Amino acid sequence: MPNDPGPPPPEPRLWRAVPRGPVLHFAPHPDDEVAGTGGVLAMHRAQGDAVHVVVATDGIAGDPDRKFAQKDYAERRRAESRNGLAEVGVDQVVFWGFPDNCELSAADVELGVQSAVRELERVRPAVVYLPWEREGHPDHHSLFVIVTTAIARAGWCGWALGYEVWNAMVPDVIVDVTAFVEQKRRGMLAHESQLEYTRYDHCMLGLSAYRSMVHLKGRGYGEAFRVVASPPGAAI
Repeated sequence: MPNDPGPPPPEPRLWRAVPRGPVLHFAPHPDDEVAGTGGVLAMHRAQGDAVHVVVATDGIAGDPDRKFAQKDYAERRRAESRNGLAEVGVDQVVFWGFPDNCELSAADVELGVQSAVRELERVRPAVVYLPWEREGHPDHHSLFVIVTTAIARAGWCGWALGYEVWNAMVPDVIVDVTAFVEQKRRGMLAHESQLEYTRYDHCMLGLSAYRSMVHLKGRGYGEAFRVVASPPGAAI
């Protein structure tokens, strides 16, 4: 058939639980950690997993209209991140403080890779969360490159799961986060400076509601993931 795009992608698998063990989450900006994976992070904490979050940039590009005092804006973003993570039960967060929304040089990328390798060696995670490979924001894409390079360099083996914020994906896995969606909502509402610009809580909860369509018949909420890496012999 002319212009046949090939067969449709396989139906994503439904996970009602997440892999057990220590978690290392990489977020490009303060708020991506709860926007992309707030439900899953709450699920990990509910099953007793240690969760460590890395926020890569200082988030200062999040106030283009200068609505807030600039001298302490980066600290405001960090405080919002801590408060949002507290809503999903997470209190372990590291802020790299890299510049927000900048074009990275090869040296910048290498610095990020070295930082990510140190976190992998420090946490020794069973599960890593990172932006998926086709995120539209350049900081998100850069962090995908940094983390995947670090995973290869460190020789780390485990689950690496890419999450969506800026661009919806064709997922490999949907995680049922219905029981944790109110924690996710509260986590996003903690980012008051960002809600001044965009009601991203409305958008991300709408995306989570959409992710319930296939397996949950539109009754509940899901978070979608691409499998970047998996343990040897593991089945999705």
